[in-house]
Amino acid sequence: MVEFSVPSSSMSSTLHTPSEVFHWLASIFIGITMCIIVFQVTGVISLLCFNDYGRLGKKERLEWKNRGFSTFHAIVVAFASLYLLLLSDQFKDGSHGKSIINSTSTLSDRVLGISLGYFLSDLGMILWNFPALGGWEYVLHHGLSMFSIFLSLMSGEGQIYILMVLFTESTTPFVNLRWYLDVAGLKSSKLYMFNGIMLFTGWLVARIFLFIIFFFHMYLHFDEVKQIFDLGFYSLLLVPPVLALMNLFWFWKIAKGLAKTVSKARHSS
Repeated sequence: MVEFSVPSSSMSSTLHTPSEVFHWLASIFIGITMCIIVFQVTGVISLLCFNDYGRLGKKERLEWKNRGFSTFHAIVVAFASLYLLLLSDQFKDGSHGKSIINSTSTLSDRVLGISLGYFLSDLGMILWNFPALGGWEYVLHHGLSMFSIFLSLMSGEGQIYILMVLFTESTTPFVNLRWYLDVAGLKSSKLYMFNGIMLFTGWLVARIFLFIIFFFHMYLHFDEVKQIFDLGFYSLLLVPPVLALMNLFWFWKIAKGLAKTVSKARHSS
């Protein structure tokens, strides 16, 4: 059987069969296809169910549908990551007779592949319509995410850390709902304030506290982390701190926005 390998100087020397490569590519294709389908379905449902959607401009409709598939992806990967990290035995010490840093499974590979397909789709939308759908920070975030997922998928190393970061996508539905309510002119509604509170709380837990756990886990397992191939090891040292700083910056903006919303609600009452 033909096998594929990559240079050990840049990645693990693990051999990959054509079947494995095919399933990775299939997962990425499924992720892209999922985004296209949800993008189109979001537009149809929104046109039928939301009067405000028909009054939006072309760019706002595009972003509306884009946020539809980003919400769908966030829900899928958040539940999948939670299952793999806490409910399955994949990353329990010694459960498979090897380091949890090197632990992989068919399901975790599929999740990473689908997520890579999503980030490719979303980044394509951002770049094609820049700056309508975001700015440099979104491009940086997506670029770093894609790079890290690709390395982990190809090497089979560090998937536990990729899944921890993917779980932070659980805050995305609240971010998108805030945008929807804003566009619909409902910034003064109770739902907007409640969503702001949920976003603040969720961000604090999933993107601040979770990163503290992330770094503490790396510290406890650093002897194993050092065994990761060179590019993966240095990426693991550099990429998460960058993402953590971006999360802190966004958290500061979320906190300011929530304080402003609560202040307005108090004055109006």
